[in-house]
Amino acid sequence: MAEYSAPIWEHQFILESLVKIADITSYPDYADVDPDMVAPLLEESARFIEDTIAPLNWPGDQEGSRWNEDFSVTTPAGYIEAYRAYVDAGWQTLAFDPAYGGGGLPGSLSVALSEMMNSACMSFALCPLLTQGAIDLISHHSDEEQKETWLRPLISGEWSATMNLTEPDAGSDVGALRTKAELSDDGTYRISGQKIFITYGEHDLVDNIVHLVLARTPDAPPGTKGISTFIVPKFLLDDEGQPTIRNDVHCTSIEHKLGIHGSPTCVLQFGENDGAVGYLIGEENRGMAYMFTMMNNARLAVGMQGVAIAERAYQDAVGYANERTQGRALGAPGGTSSPIIDHLDVRRMLMTMKAYIEAARGLGFLDAAAVDKEVHHPDEDGRERGAERAALLTPLIKGWGTDLGVELTSIAIQVHGGMGFVEETGVAQHYRSARINPIYEGTNGIQALDLVARKLPMDSGRVVMDFFDDIDRVAAAATEHEQTKAMGDALMETSAKVREVTVKVLERLGANPADAFAGATPYLTMLGELAGGWSIVMQANAAQSRIDQGETDERLAAKVVTAGFYCDQLLPLALGREASVLAPADVLSNFDATMF
Repeated sequence: MAEYSAPIWEHQFILESLVKIADITSYPDYADVDPDMVAPLLEESARFIEDTIAPLNWPGDQEGSRWNEDFSVTTPAGYIEAYRAYVDAGWQTLAFDPAYGGGGLPGSLSVALSEMMNSACMSFALCPLLTQGAIDLISHHSDEEQKETWLRPLISGEWSATMNLTEPDAGSDVGALRTKAELSDDGTYRISGQKIFITYGEHDLVDNIVHLVLARTPDAPPGTKGISTFIVPKFLLDDEGQPTIRNDVHCTSIEHKLGIHGSPTCVLQFGENDGAVGYLIGEENRGMAYMFTMMNNARLAVGMQGVAIAERAYQDAVGYANERTQGRALGAPGGTSSPIIDHLDVRRMLMTMKAYIEAARGLGFLDAAAVDKEVHHPDEDGRERGAERAALLTPLIKGWGTDLGVELTSIAIQVHGGMGFVEETGVAQHYRSARINPIYEGTNGIQALDLVARKLPMDSGRVVMDFFDDIDRVAAAATEHEQTKAMGDALMETSAKVREVTVKVLERLGANPADAFAGATPYLTMLGELAGGWSIVMQANAAQSRIDQGETDERLAAKVVTAGFYCDQLLPLALGREASVLAPADVLSNFDATMF
């Protein structure tokens, strides 16, 4: 298996050319951030991740985390030391509020670090990923006392955090949860119930774990309207804010999973004795709204996990294709055996991986930039536009990006041939790990319904139509240059078709929602493919501009060729999805369940 090499040139290119990081750092909230620090920061984070995190990936998967009879969990060898090095170097703090110990950097910059971490070792990276989401939730919805108590050790990485939604009878239907929260005389709550599939719900990397728990108070209304959010720490704190007494929450088992073996996925039992002490965040019955802050953060992060694991599989596939010799490629001398990278079908597979990764990576960074704009733009109108764009892009990068992660890791196995199906080559691990991403943080079916039912109708469809206008501007710019004209034409044609389909989906949403919902998943894929085209043509435009200015870096030329491949061979797939998107729901709703 190839050693991981962080794609820092790609990250810097996207940050400069798509995200316009210099514009973001001009916001007053980022007055102390120098754009010139981007390159050295990427280089240093890459060095740390390649040297410290990446070596954990294969052995950690083989060893896995282990549950112990005392309800503790032991992570794989090397995890504790690597996590301590990660915290000591300050990598956890980068994008958070300096008032609580954060580095104050744009979130769109921290996305690069997140991608590297997940490429290097997704199982390890899941721990800080969940903590970062919890930090966002507490930052947005807690009072000042809670922020002072919990944010500093979470931002530093001294403690970690979890998200506790799922229960045995309440998975995607969160409103069916039964965990109880009863008010005590001291103003705290006593939490009782069981949560399942809790990532890093118990582990040995930190001194305390802060569980963010959804629960229902005794008089709460049914469904999601009756859910509240609570801080439930593993250890209660003394007057100095230090962990002391063990709270009434325990890990009763960990799951035996298809992949991400190093990451403990826990069953947590709250309140087997006197009840776990919990602290209400905000108001009762507002918990689902609060939790969406954490979930949206996690959905972007999970979408980038799809990109990250595909990048790692791509690097392995390229390395193997250069080393493996088999057959004679067209034009090779007789009697010789060619590296398989010289065979056109192998090149097609590698090019497909490369194009999708670059398209999806750009989309994820653009989503993060929209979030930066939503939170930090100095003008209210700018913040509103950022929020609208982030709302639209998040289900795309989470849904389309994670579906790509599965597809592209599968292609990597195909490149390896029979050896890809053998665990020792390491590429099968990427496929096994990628398969969780379309499931958690809201299944991709839920992302599709969210996109169609909530995001398309925003402001009577104006938000998505503004997006099409932006796509058309990128396409028009491409048509003005000989090297990019064909891809600009293709993007313009696809945008027109998807715009037309979108209008029909919105009409169906008003007339017969079932028809709109039945086509939601193919619609998400269709819009994702178009958004990927927008992202990669934008990159091609920027690369061609730099070439025209005299730069000779061959990676710029590769950008243009890769975008051309995407628009020639992958973008047309979006045009073929119209029938699936607009097919009536009858064939699904009228098919008797007994006929399956």
